[in-house]
Amino acid sequence: MAKSKGSVFHRLYVGTGAFDIVGKRKRWYVIFGLILLACIASIVFRGFNLGIDFTGGTRIQLPAASSSGTITVEAVKDSFGKAMGEEPTSVQTVGTGDAATIQIRSETLNADQVTKVKTGLNDDLKPDGGIGAISDSAVSASWGGEITTKALIALGVFFLAVAIFLALYFELSMAVAALVAVVHDVLITAGIYSLVGFEVSPATVIGLLTILGFSLYDTVVVFDKVKENTRGILGLTRRTYGEAANLAVNQTLMRSINTSLIALLPVLGLLAIGVGLLGVGTLKDLALVQLAGMAVGALSSIFIATPVAVDLKMRDPRYKAQAQRVMARRANLARKAGGEAPAVDVVESTDDEALDAELRREKAVAAAASVPARHGKAGDVRRGRPTGKKQR
Repeated sequence: MAKSKGSVFHRLYVGTGAFDIVGKRKRWYVIFGLILLACIASIVFRGFNLGIDFTGGTRIQLPAASSSGTITVEAVKDSFGKAMGEEPTSVQTVGTGDAATIQIRSETLNADQVTKVKTGLNDDLKPDGGIGAISDSAVSASWGGEITTKALIALGVFFLAVAIFLALYFELSMAVAALVAVVHDVLITAGIYSLVGFEVSPATVIGLLTILGFSLYDTVVVFDKVKENTRGILGLTRRTYGEAANLAVNQTLMRSINTSLIALLPVLGLLAIGVGLLGVGTLKDLALVQLAGMAVGALSSIFIATPVAVDLKMRDPRYKAQAQRVMARRANLARKAGGEAPAVDVVESTDDEALDAELRREKAVAAAASVPARHGKAGDVRRGRPTGKKQR
């Protein structure tokens, strides 16, 4: 058993095609399609838990230290509820030690209500500095809306630039597949926020934009290997386009996993520092969306981008014909050997050497065809077999 596991991990590391990801792409389409459908349904029917920056409201801040010790979040909620008859939207501690403060977010309060709340907090909790240390500010919903509008504009520009770059560097099918994967990442990340009920703040919107680059980077790495493996494949009968693309995914699979794990480490550190040490909500919002987005982006670059690119490519009659030639060659070899046709999805490491050899032969034939024949002079024509003797 251990030997079998070791063999699988070894093949994963060397990337010899141990996992038939492209061949089983319909399975991934169903799985990720159901997840995507659930996320879209949650976004449409449940919506988001929008923060105060999007809905508008009042923010009240007071020192966390008092003459009787550290003020707790529960004590603040009780004092606010006693003054207003309802609990605030959110209460959180920001910072540590003597610099720690408590932030209260609630619906929009008028001047009398703000004075009533501040007086109640001062009387009940007695923060250092008295009522003068308790500050308040009104938050307009227009600021969050402005951030969202600019983010959507940036998203549109990003998609356009990516489509042009990938279409020029790779090809149109890969550009479309990459955009499908990126849109998938954005919708699922947003859907996770809707399903779980995380608060959406401007930091969340900014974090959503940052994950696009990571998702695209991983996809481009895989596509670059696909481009290398499929160069000149129309003239070959060793493997189909889908099999060459599957080999590329396997060859970059370990790199994708390692890159994702390393990229998640600073995000986890940001989450631990932001929540555990500093208690800063902005860092938490930024880290949460990056954590979800990077995980989804790593999966989509493996299970969505390349399979979609293969499906789009196989619409081309030339690649369909090439795949038929590959199958016919395998069937012919199987008949000669008196056995079954070779497995089409398993790619051994020797296939790389064979493919390179075929490409070299193809280039040599093309180079020979392009060199004109050399014609000797009339006086240089010799009859008979050369003897090496000087003629007199």
